[in-house]
Amino acid sequence: MTAVSAHRMDLAERVLEMVGDRAEAEVRVNGGNLSLTRFANSFIHQNVGDEGDAVSVRLAVGGRVTSGSTTNLDDAALTRFVDGLVESAKVQPVDEDWPGLAAPADTPGLDHYDPATANASPQQRAELVSRFVNAGPGMRAAGYCQTIGGEVVFANSNGVRHEGRYTQAVLDGIHQTDSSAGSGHAAGTRLADLDADAVGELAASRARDSRDSYDIKPGEYEVVLSPECVGTVGVFLAAYGFNGKSYLEGQSFAELGSQQFDERITLVDDVTDPRAMGVGFDAEGTPHRRLVLIEKGVTENVVHDRRTAKKAGTESTGNGGPGSDVYGPYPSQLFLEEGDTTVEEMIGAVDRGLYIATFNYCRALEPKTMAVTGLTRNGTFMIENGEITGAVSGLRFTQSFLKALEPGNVLAVGNDARFADSEFGAGFMHVPSLRLGAWNFTGGAEG
Repeated sequence: MTAVSAHRMDLAERVLEMVGDRAEAEVRVNGGNLSLTRFANSFIHQNVGDEGDAVSVRLAVGGRVTSGSTTNLDDAALTRFVDGLVESAKVQPVDEDWPGLAAPADTPGLDHYDPATANASPQQRAELVSRFVNAGPGMRAAGYCQTIGGEVVFANSNGVRHEGRYTQAVLDGIHQTDSSAGSGHAAGTRLADLDADAVGELAASRARDSRDSYDIKPGEYEVVLSPECVGTVGVFLAAYGFNGKSYLEGQSFAELGSQQFDERITLVDDVTDPRAMGVGFDAEGTPHRRLVLIEKGVTENVVHDRRTAKKAGTESTGNGGPGSDVYGPYPSQLFLEEGDTTVEEMIGAVDRGLYIATFNYCRALEPKTMAVTGLTRNGTFMIENGEITGAVSGLRFTQSFLKALEPGNVLAVGNDARFADSEFGAGFMHVPSLRLGAWNFTGGAEG
């Protein structure tokens, strides 16, 4: 057991006692603190913090299931909350796919927690902001620095009891000139590990080098994608393709045992990795474990919660989350295995192509083929004869993310893997840069 505050498990036990034998019940208590320092025009303009507990409960009465959450935790309010859920469950239709509650099982001994990050002061976050801002003299900087110290406990009426804690630190920002912008990002479990100087210098150099951008014709180009772009590709593949619900409904691209990706691609969902952020169990009380999704290009697995596992005749992979009964299970900590090629070597091998720093406003057009449209942003550069020769105006792409990673199109995998930002937020994807043989651009930023 990790050093989680005892009152949170006591709170979960108290809720179970309130339910009693009226229903099957699972209780999740999320607590801790989130602190955020925002800056714009190179000045900190907001520092906020939130600390407290939230209780989430799922009940089943004769296969009739309901759920709810509350932050009003005095006895009278909790009693009303629990009684209301029990009455609500009684009038629900029978859920034929209700898998029942998780049984007791050992969780991996994880403690992705750094006390200094959990207790970081506004001054410590401001120091990182200052270093980011100072990396771009004469420019306008904007962004945020965030720290989280989280604790999670889980208990159900089957006797399952789990607890865990985690920390997360994020620095994300842009530098702006009068005509351009460049972005930088870093994330991890320890605030002390974030190199604010390097993040700021990258954002500043992208902004500075983007000043005199020009338009190019749409078409297919060889590309070098930053970790942020690769993170977005990975998150879309995970949410739509490696989702057990999508797979069972025939909406996923996944063909288990098939060489759908280049042999350079190995993708693993692994909260047990020492670099990961999170706790050792999912929202249903199932322990997390290492799960290989792609092994040297071969699609090996999709993720399951208890509901999809029951339908598939298998076991949950520990990927149940809030709302997964509706949206399906999804991977939580994805690691794309890095290669041994530097970004400079990737660029040096390109005769004519593009370096892309960030994707923006990506939307899936067809989940089965993973056709996605989106924009480039905050740093798009022309590569000619192995060198970056200038900045390119924003482009729209329409590209199958599945086809982008197909055999033969992945020309190199970077040695620069890190937690990257993505279309769905920070902290999901640990990925390197990629050099791809073709990417389809369909127009400028306006269409």
